[in-house]
Amino acid sequence: VQLQASGGGSVQAGGSLRLSCSAPGRTRHPWTVAWFRQSPGMDREFVAAMHRSAGRISYADSAKGRFAYSRDTARNTVYLQMNSLTPEDTAVYYCAASHSVISSNLAAQTAYAYWGQGTQVTVSS
Repeated sequence: VQLQASGGGSVQAGGSLRLSCSAPGRTRHPWTVAWFRQSPGMDREFVAAMHRSAGRISYADSAKGRFAYSRDTARNTVYLQMNSLTPEDTAVYYCAASHSVISSNLAAQTAYAYWGQGTQVTVSS
C-alpha cells in the first residue's frame, strides 16, 4: 500500500496550504486516513483524521478552527486545508492509513500500518 503526500511548501505566517494524500483504493475494508506531523527535534504528533465508518473528523487542539480535513472518495484522495499558518506549524506532514483503527484511537500512531513519505511545510514569520 503506497501513500503519496504532496502540497507542502514555504509560506509566510498567516498563509494557507492544502496538502493532498493519495490514499489506498477501495477495498473490502474501508480505510481511515490520518495526518500527522513532525517538527524538528519533536516527536511526531497527530493532526487530523476521519474515521472510515463513522465519518467523524477528529482534530488536534492545535488544528481546530484553522485546519480542515476533507476526502474525495472518487479520487481516493484526502486533503488537509491549513489556514492561518504560524511558524509553529513548520513540520514534515505525513499521511497514514489504517483499516482497523477504532474511532476512539485515531491519534495513536501505532494504529496505522501504512505511511506516506511526508511533505515539508515551512512557515516563516
